[in-house]
Amino acid sequence: MVLEEFKTRVLPVKNKLYRFALRFLNNEDEAQDVVQEVFIRAWDRREELHLYRSVEAWCMQVTRNLSLNRLKSGHYRNTQELAAGHEVQHAQSPYEQTETQDVLQMIDQLLQRLPQAQQQVLQLRDMEGYAYQEISETLEMPLAQVKVNLFRARKTLREQLTKMNAYGIGQNS
Repeated sequence: MVLEEFKTRVLPVKNKLYRFALRFLNNEDEAQDVVQEVFIRAWDRREELHLYRSVEAWCMQVTRNLSLNRLKSGHYRNTQELAAGHEVQHAQSPYEQTETQDVLQMIDQLLQRLPQAQQQVLQLRDMEGYAYQEISETLEMPLAQVKVNLFRARKTLREQLTKMNAYGIGQNS
């Protein structure tokens, strides 16, 4: 694989890899470091990448593994930053911005309460748009388990959001 092919096949998934790593690590700097490490590994294996059916799925799998390794290591430092996808639109009024931030923080907290497998499947399917088979390959999980985890994650989120809405958005559950 030459540099131009690398730029067209690997680099375009940078933002997806970043969001995926950020979901694990909840730290922007750590997520960026993971993505950089994925690109280094991809470049080092550039001659083998054509053997993979989906280079993007391989990159996601490496991102997942590196993120999990960082979580397990003592090097990892936990911070409470919002995910990159939670940026507030500038066209909103200050009140709307605050309300949007509050809702996004609540959703993020609910997501973090889910089991890790459910978080990963929900992230890849609903936020990144991956097909079930790609998720199965990326997470090394049977296809049926991917579907079960997605169903359970969506159901839990729906129930919690409904419960919170019934009692008022600003209250803790």
